[in-house]
Amino acid sequence: MKSSRLVSILLLLQTRGRMTAAQLAEALEVSVRTVYRDVEALGAAGVPLYGDAGHAGGYRLLDGYRTRLTGLTTDEAEALFLAGAPGPAAELGLGPVLAAAQLKVRAALPAELREHVDRISGRFHLDAPGWYADADETPFLHTVADAVWNNRVLYAMYRRWREPTDVRRRLEPYGLVLKAGRWYVVAGPGPRTFRVDQILELTTADPTSTGAADSVEEFVRPEDFDLAAYWTAHQRDFHDRLYRGEAVVRLAPGVTLARAVPVNGRTESDGWTLMSVPIESVEHAHGEFLRLGTDIEVLAPPELRDRIARTVAQLAARYGNLLTNGGD
Repeated sequence: MKSSRLVSILLLLQTRGRMTAAQLAEALEVSVRTVYRDVEALGAAGVPLYGDAGHAGGYRLLDGYRTRLTGLTTDEAEALFLAGAPGPAAELGLGPVLAAAQLKVRAALPAELREHVDRISGRFHLDAPGWYADADETPFLHTVADAVWNNRVLYAMYRRWREPTDVRRRLEPYGLVLKAGRWYVVAGPGPRTFRVDQILELTTADPTSTGAADSVEEFVRPEDFDLAAYWTAHQRDFHDRLYRGEAVVRLAPGVTLARAVPVNGRTESDGWTLMSVPIESVEHAHGEFLRLGTDIEVLAPPELRDRIARTVAQLAARYGNLLTNGGD
């Protein structure tokens, strides 16, 4: 709707400052011509909005002007309170800040919207970590977060999975990401991704330097670095590198596997389905497929089928006496 778009232009200029028509059009997913018409409508309504020509030009609001419009819809208010995850905020030391911010927003909402957000708070709770994993110890999370915010270089002793396991790294922390209850820091140069819970030692002073021990080095964060875009690409690359093999399996009726693709596009006569499944390795697939018990049959690769067959034979030998003795 045009009214919603006009409010969005106001809020974009208020939060980002000067923006060109092309930038506004991209943000609002409309044409530049539409932005021109909307800007004219705002000017006609008395909004102190100015346009500057030239290479460094663009639209801006009069210095000091701030709209008092909230414009929150019911869905937006609910989403705002649902997104305020208290666990991660507390880990970053922002628990009280988040609570205070939500209290202020709630107090500013109309009565009917307060009722909706209260229902959200009472009926939804976000808990990211899985059931069968202990919470990661991240004693350096506050230090990393502070360095991210203040563009400070960090020197870390980091534990990785391959030899040599413990290595020293100089980090220029660009941002923090919380994924499935685990914190990651994206740091330059590179950039590269590091698990915060695998940092063994951390300091802001170069341990190999002969200068002042308390000196703090700062870095310049690349202006074009987009944390969300980087993380999306990182995940895609991770999965491409992770699943380097393939297994062919038969699945019992009703059984599904993530990333599995039907081989012949149809169910076989006995109701089972022939599937192709990307796997990380024979060792990893061996453990994953055994969890399905008799609901899966591995056909290829031969080394995976043979390994599962040996494991099943060992289990049969180990528990065979129970069957012989009637389960006693």
